[in-house]
Amino acid sequence: MKVGLIQQAISDNIEHNKEMLAQEIALLAARECDLVVLQELHNSLYFCQTENTDLCNLAEPIPGPSTEFYSALAKRHNLVLVTSLFERRTAGLYHNTAVVFDCDGSMAGKYRKMHIPDDPAYYEKFYFTPGDLGFEPIQTSLGKLGVLVCWDQWYPEAARLMALKGAELLIYPTAIGWESSDSDEEKQRQLNAWITIQRSHAVANGVPVISVNRVGHEPDPSGQTNGIQFWGNSFVAGAQGELLAEANNEIPENLVVDIDMKRSENVRRWWPFLRDRRIDAYEGLTKRFLD
Repeated sequence: MKVGLIQQAISDNIEHNKEMLAQEIALLAARECDLVVLQELHNSLYFCQTENTDLCNLAEPIPGPSTEFYSALAKRHNLVLVTSLFERRTAGLYHNTAVVFDCDGSMAGKYRKMHIPDDPAYYEKFYFTPGDLGFEPIQTSLGKLGVLVCWDQWYPEAARLMALKGAELLIYPTAIGWESSDSDEEKQRQLNAWITIQRSHAVANGVPVISVNRVGHEPDPSGQTNGIQFWGNSFVAGAQGELLAEANNEIPENLVVDIDMKRSENVRRWWPFLRDRRIDAYEGLTKRFLD
């Protein structure tokens, strides 16, 4: 499978962002990509830096205008497309939702982000209701895609459940970056931890991992912080955690990566983690904490 990743810097003009994405998708289609993955909330600036009810106006129904736009692109270029949208379910009820389109433009499925952070400059609990669709892979013409979103990437349980339900790839649209007051050493520790945890999901489950992050500086509208410097570094890891491709930290970049989908079978034969799991002894995992 040939996979394209679009690491994008975002402007405050939504239509411009969408048109730029359309151009990049066309470029990746010309390079014969079968699957294209976009970053988290790619239509707009990362609005969760502040708590502002007016920003809920950015949300759209699914299906809606953006799904029509991306559906047409998937069909035009005959590829599977993974998008990330701000979903308006009804008044006052919103989700951070990944939508996958098959190569005929049909909506193959959607995933609502399950783990919702609430940290300084990442006030997502103000906007997003936790997902209620579970950890269900999305069946496409290319296979079963285990699509998760950003904060989900820190949780081995989410990756495992996707793999146990047959996901052949783990895909993480992402928006993560540095706070300007952090030291260079701390920034490097954060980046390394982010890469390491996702590579570990590949190893533990014997499947490739695709992680697509945004890049560039986005100011804090309130002026209370110096904004977020999104660290890019989009990457693809193979089924043993090996890095197949890695983007830069500073500028927009497309990656095109060939993934051997048959390799997972061999890796799981060499390292049969699923065979040797002690499912009789894991009941504590459903508890918040074991006193």
